[in-house]
Amino acid sequence: MEPVIKIENVGKKYFLSHHAKDKYLTLRDMISDGVKAIMGKRKGKPNNFSEEFWALQNVSFELNQGDRIGIIGRNGAGKSTLLKILSRITEPTSGRITINGNIASLLEVGTGFHPELSGRENIFLNGAILGMSKAEIESKFDEIVAFAEIERFLDTPVKRYSSGMYVRLAFSIAAHLEPDILIIDEVLAVGDAAFQKKCLGKMEEVSGKGRTVIFVSHNMQVVQKLCNYGVLLEKGKVVLHGNIGSVIEKYLESSKDTQSIYEIAVSSEHLNSPGYAKRIQIEDINGNLLTEVPVGKRWQIRVIFTLTRTIEHFIIAIGLKNAMEVPIRTFYSNAKTMEADEYEAIFKSDDIILAAGRYNIVLGLSSHESSFYYQEDIAAISISEFSEIEDERIVRVSSVGLILNPINVIINKFGT
Repeated sequence: MEPVIKIENVGKKYFLSHHAKDKYLTLRDMISDGVKAIMGKRKGKPNNFSEEFWALQNVSFELNQGDRIGIIGRNGAGKSTLLKILSRITEPTSGRITINGNIASLLEVGTGFHPELSGRENIFLNGAILGMSKAEIESKFDEIVAFAEIERFLDTPVKRYSSGMYVRLAFSIAAHLEPDILIIDEVLAVGDAAFQKKCLGKMEEVSGKGRTVIFVSHNMQVVQKLCNYGVLLEKGKVVLHGNIGSVIEKYLESSKDTQSIYEIAVSSEHLNSPGYAKRIQIEDINGNLLTEVPVGKRWQIRVIFTLTRTIEHFIIAIGLKNAMEVPIRTFYSNAKTMEADEYEAIFKSDDIILAAGRYNIVLGLSSHESSFYYQEDIAAISISEFSEIEDERIVRVSSVGLILNPINVIINKFGT
């Protein structure tokens, strides 16, 4: 089968202009500098110069009909540049792209819309750009309007639309006019949660009809649910492409910073607050430092913190989130009155067994349920799938879930 998209050694080069900051120039300085330039006596780097920057380099992969591809990577990896090239907004500097079919893109709020035209007129304009006849657009018109939920504003110029209305209409047009290839960037984040869910359902429906979907998002949970194929970009180069699960795992691995002691910076603002944390340690149950915890092995998190004054109804809490920002568990201390001093709190994993992965730690200090110190991703605990612990009740397969605690299952003959 001939691929829908074939990307061969694609590169995109930009020239970055730099303007050196000069002191305030008088007329005399300008005349003097001009004379020096003519005489060839100007020294140092010129005020204005440019340098090459490759946003993409030697990118190659193929997509087949019906693929749902997630392009992932950190900010600045080249994801948006690649989508603009695929959407024919910009040309590659090197390499070649072969595309079989028409493309609908949703890259930025308002892309492809004429601000002075109404929503109704922009539907027909976008359809015409996709090469559809008026009759084909009219056959889909009611579905587009209903999905976008803009009936009341259909004949209003889109320049008066909110960003959410823009995105709803743009996505509805792109999805319902049946392009062969649908490209969606992070722009969906503008919409509310209900609309995002509806969009994801529509993208699954579109790909189920044999059309190709290219999706960019920093939400790995959504990418994993929607996509079957992934491309990981790093500094403009393809690090890995293939099964989406493997690509996401590689992406998350690349951001690992496993350690056993996390020293926490204390600012002047913290010193003036009721309390603050100074250090977090990842340990085994005997207090030995660990950089990784084998699956099934008990662990504990030690928090060193300071209270600068007496606190009534004091509570310290930590929360665990997985790499996709999904909250897993929160641990609380009992509320009590604490005097000003330095303390340590030890959170033990007596009743929880986590699947292999990296879990970010959230820390909070509060009084009377009002937080006065709160830090996201202040530390992390890494659970390794390799373990010498033999417990047949623990299933070491990540697909079964994040919590591996065994429970008792009783099987009897029905009715006895």
